[in-house]
Amino acid sequence: MSRAVALGVPLAACALVCALAASAVEAADDEPVDAASQPSKTVIAHRGASGYLPEHTLPAYALAHGMGADYIEPDLVLTRDGHFICLHDIYLQATTDVEQVFPDRARDDGRWYAADFTLDEVRQLQAEERLGNRFPKGRSRFVVPAFTEMIELVQGLNERTGRTVGIYPELKAPEWHRAQGLPMEESLLEVVGRYGYVEQGAPIFVQSFEAESLKRLRALGSELRQVFLMAEVAQYRSFLSAEGLAGVAGFATGIGPAKTMLERQPELIGWAHDAGLTVHPYTFRADQVPDRYDSHEAELRRYLFDLGIDGVFTDFPDRARAVVDEP
Repeated sequence: MSRAVALGVPLAACALVCALAASAVEAADDEPVDAASQPSKTVIAHRGASGYLPEHTLPAYALAHGMGADYIEPDLVLTRDGHFICLHDIYLQATTDVEQVFPDRARDDGRWYAADFTLDEVRQLQAEERLGNRFPKGRSRFVVPAFTEMIELVQGLNERTGRTVGIYPELKAPEWHRAQGLPMEESLLEVVGRYGYVEQGAPIFVQSFEAESLKRLRALGSELRQVFLMAEVAQYRSFLSAEGLAGVAGFATGIGPAKTMLERQPELIGWAHDAGLTVHPYTFRADQVPDRYDSHEAELRRYLFDLGIDGVFTDFPDRARAVVDEP
């Protein structure tokens, strides 16, 4: 066991205990939740319970499970030796101490790319909180997990609690990876297939901002549910119509727009539903509530019940769970 992994074990164990306890209580009081059965409103833990613990760490994923998330999101990038790791960026410096551990490994643009490091090298890094107003830096130690470790954690918790919490992986910059000689789609299908995520009803959504990547997955024979992510930039404007969303239905089963897109153009929700697409906007944060809402819960209620979306990406899965479960 490497030093970095060993240092991460105590906190991971603590988070697992919390998750097991919370999930066990829920399982005892209610029927087991089955993500594959698609609850009417879906709570997606954005990068884990990232409002409480550093994003994309095993403790954050475990806490999200215990807080009642229906799905847990790992962002995925590839290492030089072809392993998926859970990381929001193709760069390492924003959420790790790579600059201190490998000071001479930046590219000419001054960035440290995950694709330039092996999995064993990534395991030497300490994961850190990205945002200054969240988990205090230096209070504990975290590591960057492999995707397989994340899957095994979720499946292990599912087995112990009787719940079926799904996974919601995002392929980050697949065309960039392909240019580096690291195609993502084939590798993803091999990994998730190995863990039993094969058929359309499996508790998994695969998401990407790149339509061509989702189309490539379909061409490779994938039957998994796919979500086309959209941001407030020009390249997505052609999709923002009834006709455009009907076209999305040819390679995806849902859309994941920035929530501000729905505020400006709420008719997108109806058009998406007419095309048979689910709508899961991002990102709802209790510490970043827009001024027009008097609380985080008010914002969630507006989108979930007034606008009629199907689920939310949130850094605070416990609070979204409470709103969804309100009588």
